[in-house]
Amino acid sequence: SRDWSSDVCSSDLRQGFKNIRRNLLFSLASIGTIVACLFIFGLFYCVVVNFRSAIKKIEGSISISVFFDDGLDDSAIDLIGERIKGRPEVNTCDFISADDAWKDFSDQTYDNPEEARAAFGDDNPLKNSASYKITLKDVSQQADVVQFLEGIKGVRKVTSSEYTADSISAINAFVGYASIGIIVILLFVSVFLINNTITIGITVRREEIRIMKLIGATNSFVRAPFIVEGIVIGLVGSVIPVGILYYLYGIVINYIAGRFSILRTLFEFRPASDLFRVLAPVTILLGIGIGFIGSMVTTRKHLRV
Repeated sequence: SRDWSSDVCSSDLRQGFKNIRRNLLFSLASIGTIVACLFIFGLFYCVVVNFRSAIKKIEGSISISVFFDDGLDDSAIDLIGERIKGRPEVNTCDFISADDAWKDFSDQTYDNPEEARAAFGDDNPLKNSASYKITLKDVSQQADVVQFLEGIKGVRKVTSSEYTADSISAINAFVGYASIGIIVILLFVSVFLINNTITIGITVRREEIRIMKLIGATNSFVRAPFIVEGIVIGLVGSVIPVGILYYLYGIVINYIAGRFSILRTLFEFRPASDLFRVLAPVTILLGIGIGFIGSMVTTRKHLRV
């Protein structure tokens, strides 16, 4: 039984490869289309991952500042900090003393900040500017957090970058929807091409299949070589773009980093090893899945002989 099943599998494999050779032109066209589609998918994935990494960096710089009522004692300020840190949306919550606020302000405002601080002496012009600086795990939740902060007793003022947070949330949503749309379109195009290739193979062998069915061959027995054909086409069509993208990614990143140094401050380019640890298996599984689904749909439709 084991020898018989292995013989059947090897026969299906041989017949599948024979179908590819027999319809070489259409097989190459299907492989080429899958390569193009999955290359675009991989390219889009690389761009989106690096873009999201940049957005994450920008999100980390968007903060909410919480200022306290005049004369509020340290224990009350500590209690406010504990309440803020207890919120699940909060990523970091750092206390900025009035002295730290004055130092940061003078560093950013004056050409010679040390002289400016010396001119004011012990008189801190920002003596009532102690605050908590808060960053969130997701800036889309900023409005809810700001509303919560404004309701805390002892809080005098809350400042936030509402417009920036809304813009980043809108960009993230757009990128997410666009990614889904492009992936769905590419998958449909690939399945359509494999559908055509398998259909041609079935048409060429229609009489042979009819005879096989007349002598008792089951649908699964007849269908197996075509499924092998679709899987092989999908596998070959997925391995090629992964190799091309891996080779090009390092070259392009090094070129961009060397030629456009300003982008290095905006983007933290992900290393190829991290990127392709996910991209490679996903792309190969997509290719195999496209081939399998395309061949299954086609054979189910056309093997009624």
